[in-house]
Amino acid sequence: CSCVCVSVVSVCMTNCPTLIVTVGLPARGKTYISKKLTRYLNWIGVPTKEFNVGQYRRECVKIYKSFEFFRPDNEEGLKIRKECASAALNDVRQYLTEEGGQVAVFDATNTTRERRETINRFAEQNGLKVFFVESVCEDPDVIAENIVQVKLGSPDYTHCNTEQAVEDFMKRIKCYENSYQPLDEVLDRDLSFIKIIDVGRRYLVNRVQDHIQSRIVYYLMNIHITPRSIYLCRHGESDLNVKGRIGGDSGLTFRGKEFAHYLGQFIHAQGISDLKVWTSQMKRTIQTAEALGVPYEQWKALNEIDAGVCEELMYEEIQQRYPLEFALRDQDKYRYRYPKGESYEDLVQRLEPVIMELERQENVLVICHQAVMRCLLAYFLDKSAEELPYLKCPLHTVLKLTPVAYGCKVESIYLNVDAVNTHRERPEVKHSQIHTYTRAEYFILFSNSDAVIFCKEFSCDSYCDIISCTLFSA
Repeated sequence: CSCVCVSVVSVCMTNCPTLIVTVGLPARGKTYISKKLTRYLNWIGVPTKEFNVGQYRRECVKIYKSFEFFRPDNEEGLKIRKECASAALNDVRQYLTEEGGQVAVFDATNTTRERRETINRFAEQNGLKVFFVESVCEDPDVIAENIVQVKLGSPDYTHCNTEQAVEDFMKRIKCYENSYQPLDEVLDRDLSFIKIIDVGRRYLVNRVQDHIQSRIVYYLMNIHITPRSIYLCRHGESDLNVKGRIGGDSGLTFRGKEFAHYLGQFIHAQGISDLKVWTSQMKRTIQTAEALGVPYEQWKALNEIDAGVCEELMYEEIQQRYPLEFALRDQDKYRYRYPKGESYEDLVQRLEPVIMELERQENVLVICHQAVMRCLLAYFLDKSAEELPYLKCPLHTVLKLTPVAYGCKVESIYLNVDAVNTHRERPEVKHSQIHTYTRAEYFILFSNSDAVIFCKEFSCDSYCDIISCTLFSA
């Protein structure tokens, strides 16, 4: 981040970190939005962390008594809440200015213009951009459902019955209503914000300033809270799976076709009339879908990771022919890019439109591939880049994902058809032997019998030396 200091205020330049600030009454889905945004931004490679002021308050006040704590005339409660907000902002500052974070999500009610001005001053002093996300909902059924599904599971209400908890929480909402000042398109015209009205029926977007904010807006305009399930599975066992070879475009084995038959029975038994079926453009997923006897859509974005020069090779052959490549991939499987192929990081970028469309849809069955399924699972289960390439996605198993309040419920259904195991465990890597440059660009020169790898690191100041120049048999 480049910042120009004027007095004690840092003026944000183009690449400053972003502070996302939620706005809205309790039970309007702010924490749901915060968690989904955090998960999405981390998945696409933007270091993001959520700071929930309610959690700071619970750590400060161990035992919650009643809504009285939130009354506007409760001076002790006001003092504690301000201290908790300040503590959260201090942690935001540390995360964005010292720990390498790019986006922080400040999850609180922030219902008054005074509070939002305080946050704006904090951002100016620390060279941050601010983007407000307000959730407005007047539908009593949606509010009541949110209270029952989410708030009653809060630590605040572990010692209350449902009726008492609902009554107390409704009174807590009343404590905020009188002082609530919504974002106004005239009074707040200089602020950057999105106002989400009635769970996405309408939106008001104001003064989007950069790429990150535009991606946030696009994402928030695609998500919904309609109950649904997403079914993920790999294609049936393929000929190349049996031979232990990666990639390629082979057809199904007998067992693979048997799985496709049982998959059709399983899906029909679910009784989902509006189910959509998506496949890649590769033979093995199409053959699997055809056995279902229902319409399906082909997505090029769902094609398996491109292994480049290693397509249709066994891991043992890769290790023998390209020992440096094999070792580099073991050291950083997420960022490693196959020569003339893709990395998992590339695959995540390719799959972003699929994620957006999945968020828009209701019930979907995605028939895909091992690496693709890992990337999709990592998004829904909030897995890190280090965990993603090693998620287990066995053949002939369906994963049913059901989004719940702050996460995703996963059910694994094995369809009782044997298949080979294509999972490769995380290897032990001696990091002292090979250094991985995550921003490296590889140049590979092939002749009839030999290949030379050059790896060059780009930086703002200079190019680094070539870290390896290895000659090996092709």
